[in-house]
Amino acid sequence: MPAFNRSDGRDVHVYDAKDPDTVIGGLVLTSGITNANLYSMVEIICFIDGIFFLRDEYDTTIQRDDSSLHPGKYYILTAGTVTPSDEPWLVRTISAGTGTRVAAFRDAVRDRDGRCIITGEVALSGHRGLWAGFEAAHIFPLAYEQHWTNYDYSRWITVPATSGGSINSVQNGVLLRDDIHTLFDSYLISINPDDGYKVVCFQPDGKNIAGKHLDQQFLEDPRRPVDQLLRWHFRQAVLANMKGAGEPVFECDFPPGSDMVGEILSGPRAGEVMEFELFSRLAVGDKPKATGY
Repeated sequence: MPAFNRSDGRDVHVYDAKDPDTVIGGLVLTSGITNANLYSMVEIICFIDGIFFLRDEYDTTIQRDDSSLHPGKYYILTAGTVTPSDEPWLVRTISAGTGTRVAAFRDAVRDRDGRCIITGEVALSGHRGLWAGFEAAHIFPLAYEQHWTNYDYSRWITVPATSGGSINSVQNGVLLRDDIHTLFDSYLISINPDDGYKVVCFQPDGKNIAGKHLDQQFLEDPRRPVDQLLRWHFRQAVLANMKGAGEPVFECDFPPGSDMVGEILSGPRAGEVMEFELFSRLAVGDKPKATGY
């Protein structure tokens, strides 16, 4: 099963100044990414012992400010040490959960949002029951419910789910256009709650959403997603796209008659992908094991 290479096309590259020949990670630069954003992203993909700052390839110190980031090589300077993060990335593929426990979640998200919260496109016929082209997306994936339980993510939930457990609270969901949902689940786009709820694209943006901010009406709704879950998703997106060579993006289009299982088993991280696919589709029983944050 072919896997997309997230590092292909990077025009921002990050190095430890003490080891300038080994790339730590990088980024495909899109609209809205600032110098301050790069600093915060570096703090996710690396453990840095002590105060640090960034310099570009022209030996210019980069300020931690809202100036637009430019393509190029960036070097971490610190009196301490720089170690690539070992924080785990949870494998995620594009599979919609099914069953009654997800239906209540879907209905709650539709009722609250009524539109794609990233593009702003309204589901004009939603009030008549027509939601074609719009999907309720879990921010934290349903397949990792055991991880959710182990790390007590439910402590952030203030609006209980009507069924299916706290992971199916409306506060763990957003309504997205179906194409945006695919990008969101692939961690190719995310929302940074610590930068004005800005949409960050990790691949070239053909939808004019990079750098947009979520609208105030959505943010003022007490049922909106909690910051901690948006922050978790953004952190996962940074790890997936920026650390090392990046994580694979898995095939999700299996035409009728194709050997889905064979393609998965011949691809990267086959066991984790197969486990995620099974539990995402069934949405019942034990969930994939995961460790970390």
